[in-house]
Formats: sequence, structure tokens, C-alpha cells
Amino acid sequence: MSKKPSYVSGHGLLEGKTVLVTAAAGTGIGFATAVRCAEENAAALVISDIHERRLGEAADKIASETGARPATVLCNVTKEDEVQAMFDFAVAEMGHVDVLMNNAGLGDYARVVDMTDDQWGTVLDVTLNGCFRCTRAALRHMMPRGKGAIVNNASVLGWRAQEGQSHYAAAKAGVMALTRCAAMEAAEANVRINCVAPSLAMHPFLAKVTPPGLLEELQKREAFGRGAEPWEVSNVMVFLASDYSSYMTGEVVSVSNQHA
Repeated sequence: MSKKPSYVSGHGLLEGKTVLVTAAAGTGIGFATAVRCAEENAAALVISDIHERRLGEAADKIASETGARPATVLCNVTKEDEVQAMFDFAVAEMGHVDVLMNNAGLGDYARVVDMTDDQWGTVLDVTLNGCFRCTRAALRHMMPRGKGAIVNNASVLGWRAQEGQSHYAAAKAGVMALTRCAAMEAAEANVRINCVAPSLAMHPFLAKVTPPGLLEELQKREAFGRGAEPWEVSNVMVFLASDYSSYMTGEVVSVSNQHA
């Protein structure tokens, strides 16, 4: 196993930009992305999640680490009225939204032969439909302004096969397709839409939805012999949200060290 890399300091990539980050509570990519946005000098930051207590804790932690506490808003991305309320809040709080970091997703382990309709539908509704609802709301705000960037969170399972992940893989493949098609529609308004496809980002929640021993086996398959730190994925998301990626839209960037 290779040594974990040193944390990368901010370089002002989001200087002057207002940012909305969904699914920012907890310990995963969403929270790491919110921290990274603050460290990259976002002009204003709003974070959202479905879990009220964890969202408040996330905001407090970001404040302690960066010196600035983001505004918070509760949102269940499976509810259209809550998605719209989230955007209304973000616009009222920041004046406008330059960047949407679209992180909400849900996965578990279930073989197709045993999977229920509810298991399939719940994962698809949060992971794909939720991404669609947030993307749609962002476009309705960004396209009239003639600028903006949306970064969605997919997975290499949108390309690869893994036992027990049919619902999650189907949802993430859908996020990739949504990203590509919506990007073509938004380009005329100078709005960019891209997504990342992480292979394995390690955080405590992952162990709760993964069969015993599987994470260790998946880490062995990685070229570095370890999963990514969540902030390593966030670094790529920030790049895609920044002006450094001004010519990129409709792209799926694999944050991985394996072949797609």
C-alpha cells in the first residue's frame, strides 16, 4: 500500500464564486468538497443535506477548519419542492449560484435476484432522480444569467461491473448520461456540466453498506493499494468547477488509478 499523500493547500481556484454543495454532512465526498470550496476562497458557501444534526455539525467543523461558517439548508433531493426551496434559499443567501456541487447519492448491497422494487427505486430516486432535480433547478437559475458550472458525482461503476451493485451502477451510469446530454443543452448559455467518477473513496459510512471484507479486497485492486481520500476526489471536482476547466463540458473524469 502506498503512503497517503499530504493534504494540498488551497490556491484560490474558486475566488469570487458562490457555491452550493449538496449532501455535505457526514464524512464523505460532499463534506470534503464543502471544506475544499471554502479553502479555495469561494466568495460564499451554502451546504445542504437531509440530516439536520449532522448538517449543523458539518457547518461548525468547516468554520473551525476554515474560519468561515457556511449557511445551511435542509433538503431531501427526492422532493421537488425541497430542491426548489434549497435553491431559493441559496439565491437569497448569496445573491446567485455560480457553482453547484451535486453529491447526493445512496447505495447498498443487493443481488438482483433478491432485490426489491423499493431497494431499486430508492437508490435510483436519490442518486439519479435527485441529481436530475438539482441539475434542472440549477439550469433554470444559471442559463438566464449566461454562466455557471455544475459538477455531478458519478462512479466508475457506471462503466464497470460489481456484484450486488446493479441499482447503484445503473443510477451512476444515468448520472453520466444526464451530464453529457444536459451539457449540450446548457452550452448555448455558457453553462458547463461535468462529473467525476471515483473508484473507491474511503470514509466511515462506506463500511456500513458494504459486506465484510469487500472494502479490503477492493483496495488491493487499486494500483496504489488504497482507496482515495475523499478530498482527493474533491480536488478534481473543484478543478471542474473552476475557470481552469473552461473548455470542458459533458465530460466524465475518472478519479481512479485503474482502467475504466
